[in-house]
Amino acid sequence: MNVNGESYHVEVEGSGTPVVLLHGFTGSTKSWSRMMRAFKHEFQLIAIDLPGHGQTKVSQSEKYEMEQACNAIKSILDQLNINKTAVIGYSMGGRTALAFAHLYPERVSCLILESASPGLKTAAERAARQKSDKELAAFIESEGVERFTDRWEQVPLFDSQKLLSAEKRQEIRAGRLKNSETGLALSLRYMGTGSQKSYWDRLKTMTMPVLLLTGEWDRKFINIADEMIKLLPNAVHHNILSTGHAIQVEQPEKFDTMVREFLNENSTT
Repeated sequence: MNVNGESYHVEVEGSGTPVVLLHGFTGSTKSWSRMMRAFKHEFQLIAIDLPGHGQTKVSQSEKYEMEQACNAIKSILDQLNINKTAVIGYSMGGRTALAFAHLYPERVSCLILESASPGLKTAAERAARQKSDKELAAFIESEGVERFTDRWEQVPLFDSQKLLSAEKRQEIRAGRLKNSETGLALSLRYMGTGSQKSYWDRLKTMTMPVLLLTGEWDRKFINIADEMIKLLPNAVHHNILSTGHAIQVEQPEKFDTMVREFLNENSTT
């Protein structure tokens, strides 16, 4: 799909109330394949490859910035004649979903944030994270996607994924390897947590229904969600047992149940 002169890969399945799906860092529309099969008879699902990921081709580096990515999502909805949608975002996709809901609240019926954050609170935190994001981007460019993936798989955040079947772990790895060095590096530099604005002080203005999902073993994001719930006017937080950061992969049935129930209660066209 041509979006502001750039090529965005978008997959649309099903019919009914629209739901936008935004993947995490190193993911793609394929990260949502299982969920799309499970939900396509009830909802219209719109999965988008974010800049630097999957089959989306964004040539201008400034268009990797969070606000530009959100503007692209709005343009995609315009082209699909979708006025209002639910938005589900995982990790980086959750940060993007939150930014989109802040920038275009009239386009969002409800928000589901899986292991997500409104960004870092202080300039010092953002500067330190931006430095580490740039260092990781340089590593990707110099060493390649495969060596980066080896390193990424050892990040403690993903320890619980080692409990997944060998087949599932291989599927996740294969998806990561399909990304390009340039795309991932630009994503880190321009759309990483260090580059993103803090949305903490905007949470109180977000009046749409919000579901915060965290995993029992993901203490960092449980703490973030506990803080977010105090600021969001219309939010609930569910902490799901026996899972870590990637709930939709590690506990798919529990994830589907929570999401389906929330969408049925809160999504509108």
